[in-house]
Amino acid sequence: MAGLNGSTDEKLSLRALTALVVGSMIGSGIFALPATFARATGGFGAMIAWAIAGTGMLMLAFVFQTLAKRRPDLDSGIFAYARAGFGPYLGFVAAAGYWIGACFADTACLILIKSTLGQFFPIFGDGTTLVSILSASVLVWGCHYLVLRGVKSAAALNAVATYAKIIPIGLFLFVMVTGFQADIFAFNFWGGEVPSLGTLAGQVRATMLVTVFVFVGIEGASVYSRYAKRREDVGIATVLGFLGVLSLLVLVTMLSYGVMLRPDLQALATPSMAGVMAHVVGPWGGVLVSVGLLISVLGNYLSWSLLAAEVVHSAAREGSMPSFLAKENAAGAPAGALWLTNLIIQLFLIVSWFAEEAFLMALKMTGVMTLVPYLLVAAYGVQLAWTRKGYVEEPAGRNRDLVCAVVATLYACLMIIAGGSKYLVLSALLYLPSTLLFVMAMREQKQRVFKPGDAVVFGLVVVAAAVGVYGLASGVITI
Repeated sequence: MAGLNGSTDEKLSLRALTALVVGSMIGSGIFALPATFARATGGFGAMIAWAIAGTGMLMLAFVFQTLAKRRPDLDSGIFAYARAGFGPYLGFVAAAGYWIGACFADTACLILIKSTLGQFFPIFGDGTTLVSILSASVLVWGCHYLVLRGVKSAAALNAVATYAKIIPIGLFLFVMVTGFQADIFAFNFWGGEVPSLGTLAGQVRATMLVTVFVFVGIEGASVYSRYAKRREDVGIATVLGFLGVLSLLVLVTMLSYGVMLRPDLQALATPSMAGVMAHVVGPWGGVLVSVGLLISVLGNYLSWSLLAAEVVHSAAREGSMPSFLAKENAAGAPAGALWLTNLIIQLFLIVSWFAEEAFLMALKMTGVMTLVPYLLVAAYGVQLAWTRKGYVEEPAGRNRDLVCAVVATLYACLMIIAGGSKYLVLSALLYLPSTLLFVMAMREQKQRVFKPGDAVVFGLVVVAAAVGVYGLASGVITI
């Protein structure tokens, strides 16, 4: 891959595609897992949460693998499946939701970088002070101009970022294993509460959007599928990358319960992985994890910026977004998509200044915005297997694919419900204005903006957005 301009002179191998998935998935979330999970649940609840999330996302990984095999003609990323199955507007919704979710993910990266620096330089505070917002803004536009000048190979950037992440995480796991204490883990197992079905369900529910956030990026190989050397490598890379990252996420979460009591874990500042490390080996451990985090999250930020821009760029090339977003500069960078993406990230940064828990808000909004595209992809997998399209010449495996797609669809629905109505109406507040891009695209092509079914979906978005506006104005909903 020579860049994001569609050149096919260089193609991505299975290893590069797997690194792209791992690099996209391992970001700011994993470094915050110990405290984030401890605030929600104990060890048993965490095990159930990871079992649910792991099963659901594995089924989604299988869906991506199946679609890469059965519909090799759809190589424009995650939104292409939604559009093929459910029409232009829902295809746009998938693209917009994924893109906005990626912008939230980048915002979370920036907040984590500044909150990490805040542990050493108080002026940065929790990552949302005025100095933090200003310095993060400088970083946003510095990376923007760097990419515009030609730094555009997401695979190479992800490879560097992936190593930077794996090294401190690997060291952290080694230290956790050596410092693990069974009695502390036993105390944390039930979360310090009397075990009951209702209590446990509440604990697990509180982790759901967090688990979605840390899995965002599972579709990384699919987004760049048009650059793959072999089409079948896209699905294999998705599954391999997912299984590797799932193992790391579970180990980081569960081992932390064995070295610190839950109340102490809850009190750790972001990034909590550094606090756990410092507790076991002393201050140098926290510094080491923090340095590794800064390097890896910086790489993750740049990679996600490119991933977000690629989705917008691809959607514009396919006619789902205005043509100005498909424009490239002389260096081959998707200039229009990058400008819009970084303007949105800048807006989210400003909003984070007013948020009560900005990092957690960005984390959960990433989860809810990407769940809709995931749901549409999974539902398309159900449609494809049910109607037997793509299975005429090779029918073997259709029943298995149908089961995987149904489970993935149910999982996405469950996660949306578990996230709560607050985040649904907040997401509608973002889908509504972004629909203007779809309207512009349809008018450019002199097509009818909304077909009857699309008009119903848009009407639901309008109603949900109106509820969100009322909730924010009345104080019922807070950010």
